[in-house]
Amino acid sequence: MTRSFCILFCSLIFTVRAAEFSIATFEADVTVPIGHGMMGGAWQSKSVADPLQARGIVLFGSGKPIVFVSVDWCEIRNDAFDRWRTVIAEAAKTDSVRVLLTTIHQHDAPVADLEAERILRARKLEGSICDIEFHEKAVQRVADAVRKALPNARRFTHLGTGRAKVEKIASNRRYLLPDGKPSFDRGSATRNILAIDAPEGIIDPWLKSLSFWDGDQPLAVLSGYATHPMSYYRTGAVSADFPGMARAQRQREMPGVFQVYFSGCSGNVTAGKYNDGATTNRTVLANRLHAAMSAAWKETRREPVGPITFRSVAMTLPVRDNGNFTQAELEKKLVPGTPPFQQCLAAMGMSWRKRSAEKRPIDVPLIDFGKAQLLLLPGESYVEYQLAAQQLRPDSFVLVAGYGEGATGYIPTEQHWAERDSNLGDWCWVAPGAEKLMLDAIQRLLKGK
Repeated sequence: MTRSFCILFCSLIFTVRAAEFSIATFEADVTVPIGHGMMGGAWQSKSVADPLQARGIVLFGSGKPIVFVSVDWCEIRNDAFDRWRTVIAEAAKTDSVRVLLTTIHQHDAPVADLEAERILRARKLEGSICDIEFHEKAVQRVADAVRKALPNARRFTHLGTGRAKVEKIASNRRYLLPDGKPSFDRGSATRNILAIDAPEGIIDPWLKSLSFWDGDQPLAVLSGYATHPMSYYRTGAVSADFPGMARAQRQREMPGVFQVYFSGCSGNVTAGKYNDGATTNRTVLANRLHAAMSAAWKETRREPVGPITFRSVAMTLPVRDNGNFTQAELEKKLVPGTPPFQQCLAAMGMSWRKRSAEKRPIDVPLIDFGKAQLLLLPGESYVEYQLAAQQLRPDSFVLVAGYGEGATGYIPTEQHWAERDSNLGDWCWVAPGAEKLMLDAIQRLLKGK
């Protein structure tokens, strides 16, 4: 073998290896029309403060493509969740299980549950969760963005990991009263001095980022933090709220680096300790989140990308079937004269029951990058699940996204059931016993068993 042939041959080997992994980025506008149901039909949109987006990445080089997409919607549930994954998977030429779909969970944004909406329409009720026709347009718009992005995929050779503490945003809903009893009323905004003065409680204080690089050229970054993403809401103005503002600012600062933000497991984490609901606080909270995103970027460490593997487990969670959650009680609310939002809640409960009766499990997926893992958990998983996932792999960089399949609503721990968490009165369709199933799934994924 001549020296020149060896140089050429070795160069070809390096080129193939360097191009082994590639990434495509995509975004689409998914802003709801005026008059659309917000937060599951609790009120209707009256104006648009800022647009809602779906932003994501497609990864190539580990079998069929893997998609991660984060949406500025409150929740995507049941057959709506399946529809998003199916259509995006077709666009990306992959399997639907390999589409990691998460919502950021802003409340000035829609909930999508097609079966629940069909129930309401069939009974000619006043309540409305989502516009089925608009929903399909939004899904197709995202799929079109994916298809257009694929030819522009770029190789990536390195992964970056960074983290930074977020100052004065997150606080747990739970805090102790002066008599030592727990209270769970620290919402996204509060003026209750007891809730304000109490410690933050159990939170994950870290914003984590995972970035993709071609050599020393950054291409895209995923940033995740565990808190409810609301400053104020229920005004009728559609908004991506403070995470949307922070993400947009980072995108302006780094126009060549595609920015994706996702919410971690934060069913029981809000900004209430640091937010009294004043409209000016949206900018304050956005600036704090932006500061953490910037700091995490400065702390980013790059390493050559190694093998990337995908794993998923199918999980079946118990259906809540007592009190107001029995089928008979839900049926009682699906009649004219019931307040519209109560009709919507009952329809979502019926949609979840139908899904469970059909034995359709929840997919819990994970992308394993070797040095880092990206896990997606369903619904409004409580922050304890995120912390448990990180504790299972203290040697690694574990990112956890919440708000995957939204049909469950809150997924509390057994302690929260025992302490009678007052948030579980309506937006929780799973029964006690879910904690063990969640932890088992997390362990199987992170331990690779």
